Amino acid sequence: MKKLFTLILFVYAANAFAQEKNQQTSKFAIVGDVEKESVITLDSLKQYKVSEIGDINVTDHTGTFKHKDDKLKGVLLKDVLSHTKFKTTSPKLLSRFYFVCTGVDGYKVVYSWNELYNTMVGDHVYIIMEKNGISIDKMPESIQMTSAADMKTGRRYLHNLDKIVVAQVQ
Repeated sequence: MKKLFTLILFVYAANAFAQEKNQQTSKFAIVGDVEKESVITLDSLKQYKVSEIGDINVTDHTGTFKHKDDKLKGVLLKDVLSHTKFKTTSPKLLSRFYFVCTGVDGYKVVYSWNELYNTMVGDHVYIIMEKNGISIDKMPESIQMTSAADMKTGRRYLHNLDKIVVAQVQ
């Protein structure tokens, strides 16, 4: 009985992980400390300026090369957030804000307001519109994000973006 239970648990867990990896997203929500929550679709992303990112070597947390993504094109995250009004009484308080970008598998990537709007990093955080000649609607793991200015690019390379939670440090 114990072996059967273990086998069933193993099959169930393997199936759950396989489903999460292959689950594509076609939209994501912007929620949290915002005046009005919004949903960004693939069609609405196409309304923003698409920039040539170039090629990126994707590395792990130690800097070890994993793979290369060619011919990337993307939309700046801060452009997508440009229509979002944050719940704050003063611009001075924007330094308290941060963004938790979450994939359908639960993987999370965090950016601070200052990082996006007050450093060069913000000019390199993209939602990927095209990769290796494949458009966002045909990518097996869309909607993807990357921080092309990072030294260890894989840490903030996110697949299947589901939501961005805007929050504040208390």
